Formats: sequence, structure tokens, C-alpha cells
Amino acid sequence: MNNLSFKDLLPLVSKPSRYLGTEVNSIHKDLDKVDVRIALAFPDVYEVGMSHQGLHILYHILNSIPEVAAERVYAPWLDMEKLLRERSLPLSSLESNLNLREFDILGFSIQYDLSHTNMLNMMELAGIPIWASERDESFPLIIAGGPCLFNPEPVADFLDAALIGDGEEAFPEIVEVYRNWKLRGCEGGKLGLLRALTDIKGMYVPSFFDVSYNDDGTMKEIRPKYDDYRKVEKRIVADLNTVPYPDRPLVPFMAIVHDRVTLEVTRGCTRGCRFCQAGMIYRPARERTPSMLQEIAEKALRSTGYEDLTLLSLSTGDYSFISDLLANLMDRYSDEKIAISLPSMRVDTMSPELISEIKRVRKTGFTMAPEAGSERLRDVINKGITEAGLLNSVRQVFEAGWETMKLYFMIGLPTETDEDLMAIAELSGKALKIARKAGGKNVTASVASFVPKPHTPFQWEEQIGHNETKRRHDLLRRELKKNRVTFKWHEPAMSELEGVFARGDRRLSKVIARAFELGCRFDGWGEVFRFDLWQKAFEDCGLDPLFYLRKRGMEETLPWDHIDSGISKKYLKLESKRSYDAVFTPDCRYDECSGCGLCDFKTIKNRIGVRGQGSGVRKFHRPQLKPKPTLAVRRIRLTYSKLNDARFLGHLELSSLFARAVRRAGVPVRYSAGFHPAPKITFSPPISLGMESLEEFADIEIEGYLASNEARDRLNLQLPEGIRIETAIDVPISSPAVTSAVTKSDYEIKWSVVSGQWPVVLRDFMARGSFLFKKERTGREYDIRPLIERLDTVDNKILMTIKSGKEGGIKPGELMQTLFGLGDEETRLLRVVKTRTYL
Repeated sequence: MNNLSFKDLLPLVSKPSRYLGTEVNSIHKDLDKVDVRIALAFPDVYEVGMSHQGLHILYHILNSIPEVAAERVYAPWLDMEKLLRERSLPLSSLESNLNLREFDILGFSIQYDLSHTNMLNMMELAGIPIWASERDESFPLIIAGGPCLFNPEPVADFLDAALIGDGEEAFPEIVEVYRNWKLRGCEGGKLGLLRALTDIKGMYVPSFFDVSYNDDGTMKEIRPKYDDYRKVEKRIVADLNTVPYPDRPLVPFMAIVHDRVTLEVTRGCTRGCRFCQAGMIYRPARERTPSMLQEIAEKALRSTGYEDLTLLSLSTGDYSFISDLLANLMDRYSDEKIAISLPSMRVDTMSPELISEIKRVRKTGFTMAPEAGSERLRDVINKGITEAGLLNSVRQVFEAGWETMKLYFMIGLPTETDEDLMAIAELSGKALKIARKAGGKNVTASVASFVPKPHTPFQWEEQIGHNETKRRHDLLRRELKKNRVTFKWHEPAMSELEGVFARGDRRLSKVIARAFELGCRFDGWGEVFRFDLWQKAFEDCGLDPLFYLRKRGMEETLPWDHIDSGISKKYLKLESKRSYDAVFTPDCRYDECSGCGLCDFKTIKNRIGVRGQGSGVRKFHRPQLKPKPTLAVRRIRLTYSKLNDARFLGHLELSSLFARAVRRAGVPVRYSAGFHPAPKITFSPPISLGMESLEEFADIEIEGYLASNEARDRLNLQLPEGIRIETAIDVPISSPAVTSAVTKSDYEIKWSVVSGQWPVVLRDFMARGSFLFKKERTGREYDIRPLIERLDTVDNKILMTIKSGKEGGIKPGELMQTLFGLGDEETRLLRVVKTRTYL
């Protein structure tokens, strides 16, 4: 068992579909026929990383270059890491199962300050030294991007280079520089490559800067080593309509955090909230045209089979043509049972026209972000929302049919007092009263800690520590309970650590490395987070985390001063002063320029439409037809096989897979009634995860006429490798559901260690009149002997027939474990094939 490969470990992990790499629209190139091999790495689990749109964009762009192959890798969960280390197996890419060590470029997307230890873990698992100084040109080039890199210093000693800003145009330039260097025989070694990369705008090479510190621990100087490379300017895609966007996005097998087609309608926000780093670093505001969005939506929905589409931006309601676009998309796709969602809605963008369209979407939960409870504090942070306006929007939302609402707040904002905290409870209570009056059910106040971020007007402010955060949580909890408002909060220790790294310096690299050595992983996951280990890491490295939470002097050298986000420090200082005076700064989208210093008003500028002028939205004209005649409803029974990697798909994953394949295939499936219509597809009882089957059944109800064999052929073109429909026949609509029609099943177990004693054990079992079995999960005990119709060996195969039990059943693996005393790992590694299913 020590000779197992990476894929052989899948039966031993909790969610094997994380590691398959054969999703719909995944791209598999011949790595021997490309010049540059790139591993796009996300330092969190698959379901989080697959939800990040930036990775999809780069995967799409890079794989469109013939000389380049881009593959993916995500942080392995704890169970997979344990197995890899026990068996000395390397972390590999999903698409080709190639060791990360063998790639040319390993590019990390760092979206969260608490994912740094995962990055180190992924490098170490691949046999790559974590320190940049210990890697020469024989190792992959380690680069990173994402919002956390606007202060790259805490991870600077781990990286060869970092990309600051947008990647659509810059990453292909990085690849071209690397390709030319490689074709020239790696001329100049690693240093030559890094020097060449500095010619690309947005590229930061940490080793080309030296840092020094004052006696009090503050930063003294950031000194460049080369006169022609003194600072790094953010890379900006001037016009989003000129760069590609994925219209064949990856479709995961498992449920992920954002499991839908995502359309980025706008990048950048000019609202000017003083706490918001994204609103500063993603400027200017750049909109995609409605026609481009409509075209992408059509292609992406057809190529994925998704039933949900979301319009994404920092403030979706600010998109110039949101009402027209939303109305068109809903008209176009409502009959296809495709839901449209709009996250990130500001209260003051909810016009009557938009409300009338929002009424048509699925009404699960609605989210608003007042950020602060009192109007005074909202003025401090430049939120620009009055209590009257907010409560009016709450009323509109609940009157439109929503039942629940979540209100997002921050605590610890500059100048916050306990009175401001009380205002959170008061405002939430008022919202709940409005909800109840309109038929709503619940309001939740969700509270996060304010973390001062670089390149914002609050970058100099103090962050409260976790003890003070807990005190404020306790106060809020008491007050919200009085108003019967649900309270949710973010772990204070996590917020404290996030604040340390957000404004940290290069000395923190050794703290991260020490925490990693102590066992820290997945620090953003509450069930794994170990604050005590982080405290020990700081102690071992002689650093005080509270030093990084302190208020900074306006003239103090900041660790990120050599990173130019385009927002001038003069503007940030002015906005800081205006916050203490509670002076509102208008949005330059609708008002005059606020003087942030970013735009040149030629190439770099806000690129937005003008409301009231032609939107360019292609109208969808629904034909005026007579009422549809009632179509005949038919049931088609599919017989399909589930082999090889498909055996690692669970029942819910299989259901989702078939539902999306039906959409892509254009099979006229019938939908259930109700607010969440689902395709009427039912399956024979689920088999164990990891088991193969030659004969499974699924019933699909369709409307109208489509030959059953044509339905089979269409679906087979859309199903992934390992799932194949063998037969499709019409069955009476009144026939028994396939879910309860299975009477028994035949199984075959191939096992190389079958010994001469095994037939004796099997014959002894079959000779018994009864055999009590205790179900481990439930503790229930019952007789399984009547369920076993056949049990013998043929040519080193164990063959068995198991009847379906009304009071309780047994799985082949459970039977083997019981009879032969197998351990859990041995049982899960058994290769079991269901060879026949009896209906």
C-alpha cells in the first residue's frame, strides 16, 4: 500500500471529487508539446478556489496561447496532506497529475491574509524550498498576485516575483518573457529572468529591494538595488471589453461556494468608502458593455448547463444599465428556469425600476451592508447612507417577498463608541419590526472586525485587539437579544492576525514559516485555526503582534510605500482628515473628480455608460403565441455505467451532473412546481462512494416528443468520462419509481490477497442460519444472513449477491470488513464493482 499513486489515495479522503481534474470544460494539453507549463495555485480548498473568478479568467486566457499549458492546483485538505506525507508523494496538478516541481511557473492567487501557511505547505509538499533565496533556476518561478499583494512584504521572502494589479494583459507578458528566457538557454540564470520581468509594468521582485528598521521597530528605509527600478506601479486593464472573459467556465462536480455562471459587469468602485481596500486598489470603474455581457451569458449558460447566473461587481446596482440588462436576462431565461442573482447591492442604488425586476428573482435571503449603526459613524467612513433611506429599502425588500435579511456591520471603526454599537442593535431591531409587519421572518446582524488596510485613508489607524473585540461582541449580543435579532460574528483572534499581516513588514516571513513548522494550516477555517500556535510563533521569533495593530504616524515609512496603487498619499491623508470631520466625499462616477490621483483621463479613466442614454442592451422579444398546448409527459429510463474516476462522485454530485448535462443537451426535461423548480430526474439507490457500477438506473420525465435513443445520444456527448448511458427506453409514467424498484445487486471484488482460507470463511458464512451485524453509524443490530444470496470466489474474485433489505441493508465493503477483520483503510481501498442491478 506504500506504492500508491496520488489518484490511488482518493478512496481514503473525505471529498475525492476535489482532486479529479476532469470537470466539464477543463483543458488537457499535451505537456510535451508546449513551451511553458504553468500551475495556477489557490492556497485554499477546491470549493473556495473554484469560486474565485480571477482563476477562471487566467485559466481561459493562458490556455488560449498555443505554446502554453495552464493547469490548476488547490490546497489539499488535512486528510489528503496526511496521506501525501505518509507515502512521500508530491502534490500534483489536477489536469495531468504532474508534480508541481516540474512546472515552469507556479502562480499563487492570494485573496486572504490567512492563507499564507497553505502556500508554504503546497510548496513543501511539491519538494520546492519555501525561501526564494534557496531556489535557483532549476525550480519553478514562484509568483503571486491578488489583493493581499498590495502589501507583499509579509510573504516577500517566499516569492520570486509578484504581480500588482490586473492580470489579463500582464500574465501573458510574463509568460512570453519566461519563454524567451527559456529558449535562450536560461541566459543569465535566475537573476537574468528576474531582471527581464521588471520591464513588465506591475511586476515586483522583492529581492531587488533592501529594507532596514529603526531601533523602535518601525521601518527606516526601503532601498532599491537598481536605479531604474525604484517602485512598482499597479497594472491596470484600461478597457475590460478588450480582454477575454471565459465563456466556457469550468463546471465542478462537487458543490462549491459560488456554484453558478458569474458575469463581472464592472471592475472598480468609486464610492470612496474609507475603510474599503477593494474600492481603492481596483479603481478606476470600468464597465463591460451590455452586448458583451449578453453574449458571454448565452455562451456560458449553454456550455455549462448552470441554472444560476450572477451579476458581479463591488456595487452591482451602480452598473449604468443594470435595470435594462436585468430585465432582458430575466425575459430571456425565465422560461428555462434560470435564476439571476445580484450580490453587492447598495441601499441607495435600489431604484423602483430595479426593485420591480428584483421581485422576479428567487427570494431566499437578501443582504445589505450599512457597515455602521449610527449615521455619524457612516459619515466618518463615507458610506453615504441615511437611516431613513436604509429602512425604506428594508421595507421595499420585505414587501417584495423576501423572508430573511442579513445586515453587515463592522466594529472597531475609527472614533467608534459604545453608543455606536448600541445603534447597531437599534437599527437591526427596527429592520426586524419592518420585516415582521411585511410578513418577513428574520433579520441577522453579522459583525466583522475593522481591519485597517494599505492604500486606504484608514491605513494609519489603530486596530482593536481580540480582547476588546470580545467585549464589544458581548455588548452587542446582549442588546441584539433584547430585540430578537440573530447575531453572527467573526472570530476575534482571526481578525487580529489578519490585521497583523495586512500592514506587516518583511520580518513576518519568519513568523509565517515558524507557524507553518508548528502545524498551522487553513488559518481562515474556525475548526482548524490554532491561535495558540501563532502566539508561540511570534514568541519564538521575538516579535509582538500588537506592534502591527498600533496607530501609525502620518510621516512614518510604511512597508508598502514602494508599491504604487495609483492613489496618492496626499489624497489618502486628506480623506483621513475628512473622516474625523465627518465630511462626505462624493462619488466621482456621478460628481466631479475627487482628486485621488489615479486617472490620466486619456487611457486610465472611469469607463462607464450614461443612464438614460442608449444602453446597447439587445432586447429579447418574447413572441406573442397562443397558449401552449399541453404536451405529453413521458418517462425515459436510462441504464448507465459509472466507472474509473466517476466512482468518486457522490449521489448529490451525480444528480447535479445529470441535471446540467440535460440542460447542455437540450433534453426537454419536466420541472417540479414551486419556487425552486428542479428537473424531474430520479435515480436508483445510491452506491457507496468509490464503488464502480456497470448498471445503474435513472428516470427522466420529459415533455413532448424526443426519441429515447436520441436523448441517450445527446446526453452521452455531455456526460464526463466514466459515465455512459447504455440504454434508454420509454416506461409507463405510472410505473414504480426507480428509487424503490431495486430488489438485489451483484458485486465483484478484485483483490490480490485472496488466500486459500477465504473460501472456507465464505462457505462458513453461507452455511449459517443467521448472522448479526451492528451498523456502526446507528448502533442498530440486525440479521444480515437472509440478505446474502451468493458469496463465493472465482479466479481471485469474490462474487456476491446482496438483496435490498427493508429493515436494514449491508454494503459489500461492510461485509468484507466484518468477515475478514479488515481495517478501515483496507476496506476503503477495495475495488468493488456492481455488475448487475435487478429491478
